[in-house]
Amino acid sequence: MASRTGLLPPELHAYINAHSTGPDPLLLELATETAERFARSAGMQIGPDQGVLMTLLARLSGARDAVEIGTFTGYSSICLARGLAPDGRLLCCDINDEWTTVARRYWDKAGLGDRIELKLAPALETLRALPADAAFDLAFIDADKPSYVDYWDALVPRVRPGGLLLVDNTLWAGQVSDPSVQGETLNAIRSFDDHAAADTRVELVIVPIGDGLTVARKK
Repeated sequence: MASRTGLLPPELHAYINAHSTGPDPLLLELATETAERFARSAGMQIGPDQGVLMTLLARLSGARDAVEIGTFTGYSSICLARGLAPDGRLLCCDINDEWTTVARRYWDKAGLGDRIELKLAPALETLRALPADAAFDLAFIDADKPSYVDYWDALVPRVRPGGLLLVDNTLWAGQVSDPSVQGETLNAIRSFDDHAAADTRVELVIVPIGDGLTVARKK
C-alpha cells in the first residue's frame, strides 16, 4: 500500500511500512475492495502505518469509549476498535450509507460488529443528541474539513481528562505551510490547526504520518 500524500519519499515510506506491524489479511482485503469500488474516493482511507499508530494509541491510553467522525469504508474504525479495552465501544458517525455498508460487513468479519455503533446522520446532530454526561476516552475526526473546528469544539468538552483526540489530514499534503497555495479546504485545515494549537485545554503535536495526524491529550 503506497503513501497517500507524498509527505515522505516513496522509498522511505516503503521502508517504514516494511519495519512496522503490517495490516492483516482482513485490512488488506478491505483496502483492495475500497480501491476497486470507490477509486475516486479511496484516498480518504488512512494508510497502514497510521492504522497501526491509531491502534497503539487506543491501546496505550486504555481507551474504552471512543467516537469516530467520518467512517468511510471502515478501515480506521477497525484499527481503533481493535485497540480498545475488551469491553470497549466505538460510536461511528457518517452520512453515507453506501460506504458504511461496506464498513458494517468488515466489522462483522473482524468480529467487532457488536462493539461498533453506527449513526447515519450529521455528526454534530448525533453528538448533540447524546446524554449531557456522555464522555469519551478517545475521539477521531476525519470528515468534512470545513467543519473540523465545530467537531473539535463539540468533542473536547466530552473527552475525559487524559483522553485523546486524533485529527486527520492536518498537513494536507504538506501544503499548509505554503501561503502561495490557497483553497477552501486547505484554508479550513489551516484555520483548524490554528484553533487547536491555541486551545489551552489540550497539549498536542502534529505527527507527519499519512496526511498529517494531530494527536492531542486533554488536560
